Amino acid sequence: MGTLWPMTTLVLTVVGSDRSGIVAAVADVVASHGGNWETSQLAELAGAFAGIVEVSVPAEREDALRAALAGLDGLHTVAVLAAGESSAPSQQIVLHVLGNDHPGIVRELSSALSAQGVSIERMTTETRDAAMAGGRLFEATVVAAAPADADVAQVAAEIERIAAEIQVDVTLD
Repeated sequence: MGTLWPMTTLVLTVVGSDRSGIVAAVADVVASHGGNWETSQLAELAGAFAGIVEVSVPAEREDALRAALAGLDGLHTVAVLAAGESSAPSQQIVLHVLGNDHPGIVRELSSALSAQGVSIERMTTETRDAAMAGGRLFEATVVAAAPADADVAQVAAEIERIAAEIQVDVTLD
């Protein structure tokens, strides 16, 4: 039976011009340093590639992995951070947002969540043409973590108040 080495968890932020092979290049470097690709969110938007990747790597190989990632050709940024540990219990809140697109929607909703001590874990947003009415629609899904002792009804009431103010529909799961 092999020796289990202490592993370090890192979070990589990868940004560059979109091209074939970016993910393969990062995965190659991680694997060649004994690392394991754990969780990721990757996207191409308007010719740019961005991703966030959680990897684990043997602690003694962390520095070498960091150096190898920094030297990847064609990437504008590869930031490597030690993963934070969150042991505080929380409750999940999922928001679905839909409304006419206008500046400030994300700012208002994220500020309202933050004021309630709620942390955004994942958020996807999209704008698209409004088929019947003309103009643009804004749509978002937000997965957030509220402290275990948070009053979810109070958080929901505040989100509904903000939604009415900025004229979007918000449903909570």
